[in-house]
Amino acid sequence: MVFSLLTKIFGSSNDRAIKKIQPIVETINSLEPDFQQLEDLELTKKTAEFQQRHQGGESLDTLLPEAFALVREASWRKLNMRHFDVQLIGGIALHQGIIAEMKTGEGKTLMSTLPAYLNALSGKGVHVVTVNDYLAKRDAEWMAQIYNFLGLEVGVVVHDMDDQERKKAYNADITYGTNNEFGFDYLRDNMKFDRESLAQRELNFAIVDEVDSILIDEARTPLIISGPAEKSTHLYQQSNTIIPAFKKEEDYTIDEEAKSVMLTEAGIAKGEKLLGVDNIYDPANIEILHHLNQALKAHTLFKRDVDYIVKNDEVVIVDEFTGRLMAGRRYSEGLHQALEAKEKVKIANENQTLASITFQNYFRMYDKLSGMTGTAETEAAEFKKIYDLDVLVIPTHRPMIRKDFPDLIYKTQKEKYNAAIQEIITLHRKGQPVLVGTISIDVSEDLSKKLKKMGVKHTVLNAKHHQAEAEIVANAGQKGAVTISTNMAGRGTDIVLGEGVKELGGLHILGTSRHESRRIDNQLRGRSGRQGDEGSSRFYLSLEDDLLRIFGGDRITAIMDRLGIDEGEPIEHKLISRAIENAQSKVEGHNFEIRKQLIEYDDVMNQQREVIYRQRRQALKEGDLKSEIIEMIEEKAMDIVHRFQDDKLPLEEWDWEGISDAVKRQFDFTIDVETLKTETDNKENASQHIADHAMALYAAKEALIGEEDTRQLERYIMLQTVDTLWKEHLLNMDHLKEGIGLRSYAQQNPLIIYKKEGYEMFQGLIDRIREETLAILFRIQIAPSAEAPVMKKPQNDNLILSGSDNSLPRQPVKRSSAKIGRNDPCHCGSGKKYKKCCGA
Repeated sequence: MVFSLLTKIFGSSNDRAIKKIQPIVETINSLEPDFQQLEDLELTKKTAEFQQRHQGGESLDTLLPEAFALVREASWRKLNMRHFDVQLIGGIALHQGIIAEMKTGEGKTLMSTLPAYLNALSGKGVHVVTVNDYLAKRDAEWMAQIYNFLGLEVGVVVHDMDDQERKKAYNADITYGTNNEFGFDYLRDNMKFDRESLAQRELNFAIVDEVDSILIDEARTPLIISGPAEKSTHLYQQSNTIIPAFKKEEDYTIDEEAKSVMLTEAGIAKGEKLLGVDNIYDPANIEILHHLNQALKAHTLFKRDVDYIVKNDEVVIVDEFTGRLMAGRRYSEGLHQALEAKEKVKIANENQTLASITFQNYFRMYDKLSGMTGTAETEAAEFKKIYDLDVLVIPTHRPMIRKDFPDLIYKTQKEKYNAAIQEIITLHRKGQPVLVGTISIDVSEDLSKKLKKMGVKHTVLNAKHHQAEAEIVANAGQKGAVTISTNMAGRGTDIVLGEGVKELGGLHILGTSRHESRRIDNQLRGRSGRQGDEGSSRFYLSLEDDLLRIFGGDRITAIMDRLGIDEGEPIEHKLISRAIENAQSKVEGHNFEIRKQLIEYDDVMNQQREVIYRQRRQALKEGDLKSEIIEMIEEKAMDIVHRFQDDKLPLEEWDWEGISDAVKRQFDFTIDVETLKTETDNKENASQHIADHAMALYAAKEALIGEEDTRQLERYIMLQTVDTLWKEHLLNMDHLKEGIGLRSYAQQNPLIIYKKEGYEMFQGLIDRIREETLAILFRIQIAPSAEAPVMKKPQNDNLILSGSDNSLPRQPVKRSSAKIGRNDPCHCGSGKKYKKCCGA
């Protein structure tokens, strides 16, 4: 009450933020007449002028009013579209690194041209991130008319491009692409052996469209580049065959709120009997237990035509947030194979991760990040906590007049769908277009069958029927249109009303269920009432819906029973709608905690990833690693002496045999122990003597091979060693993470233990990289060309890119086929041939 009164007096924080921006908008408007008087060529020349002023020390903030006024005039001349004041407000917010919440149809795409142009003046590049390839191409081509007119280059990154095309696109002033493409290109660049093939520049400024979808909904889905691991699929089939024998409650329990399933004591005993093992929790049987758990998940928690579909004898994931197929993406940890076994399709081999990153950590690497969407305010706390991003709700250009009716709640799903169908028929006869939102493919198809029986002409838009998506969306606002859709119609679609429809009440949104997230419901509602159009919305629910049943059904059921609601009669009350929103808020809070925990764990991995990738970049860009190699030689010499000497013992009693063996293993030469003893009086002298001898041998080898070829060889071997050991480290970290939860039983904080042990493992990784790099370099010898076959050039391997939507790139990643083992030939790329002897 008091808070509401204070808000009325002083305005909300959002109102105050907009009021602070308003003077800048007025300055831009005051400049408009000056820019209107300029000829086209004079407008174009302004870009070079702004760039020179910025290079001379003038800030982008100072240039903003003129730059925005210039873009507005260019847009009017090239597109016949003039930025509204609310778009100027949104553009300023984006430039300031703020998320702009702007309602559907208010012109987010045009708004983004303002900060994109301004920040491109720095010459460091701007990335505009969209949710699919179609939107990336469309927006790039559409807005390029403005940018090109003003003398800027525009690039677009889509999945069917080679390295050179990608590099050209990233070198443009402004680059459009999907979140997947930007993330995968970052990972690809950190797997390359040639600096000329690096595609991306430094990550400067990103404007993320549908920012809540990418940074929140998809935050738990990492981008993964993986290669096939040689594992048998027998256990998946064996585990799958025994699952039908398990009974709910008796053998396993399901926690629907946490979306988890757990074996009971009886279930464990049954599993041991059917699989023929004495103790399934014995460490030797841990893999069998893992397969059993995944098979149980596949059968109990994942539903066909809801979570996935079977298409062309493949299990294809359906994105729960967009309703789209996620071709090319696979569930991790063997779950996808368990689903393949369940559906009796070919079971693919498991994959080994070669590189991965979450969207959370990828986008946090940009120097400046901003975003835009129609729905962000409900997640403002998470945006601030995870990304340090504020949310600004931008006013609409025209007042919103859509009528959002309270939910109608029925006791059963049968009553709910019957009532919804009657509503559709009534509106269809009236001629008012209806967009029917469903939460899954099977519900959309079941509803379609019922409407066909009733003789109602309609179209269906879901992941199975998406070929005519553009046409279906274009016609959804026409008189008498009935469109049944999954969440596919929720984002990136702008439904324009046909002639005479406004008079009928505009587009009516009929939701058949509430989603776990209020934002998804708001996205669906947002298809109606664009730019001040007429429109309406209502959701039909039942007490049997998952959301109500799991998170609030008892309370609502009690109210309905108390009111004596008859069959087929709904309850419509704002208190009930509020109770449902509270249930959604509870789920959102739960999901936020999961994402927060995920990033806490992933931050450990991210710090390690940044160190490794920074070393790779340094090796690629600098080319000359000689000083690093010398430093590594000196460090390893010191390590060897330190390991086998004892300050408490006289020098003669040190473990000289151990020192000699270690030097032989590391540097491939035999040290003269007696000489070393006589010339040494402390451990520093001893390690320096070993290092000097090693560097003398290395210098002789360099003289034999040639300085330029040695530098190439050092770079190649270090990169190859880093990649091989990093791949093993990723697997070890995954295993550590899987087992870390058990530490909580010992009253230990799993995250602290994960950080501590992960750090120790990483230190071990760094040591092994140095040891193996030196061991290989010191064993390389010149060999006759007949004995040392030329190593193959980098070729395409069948690697798998796993991401988040159906615009995934599925082309192979270019990787070297070289594997430098103990006796393998290696080739530095110079045309000469080398061979590595086996050493000690």
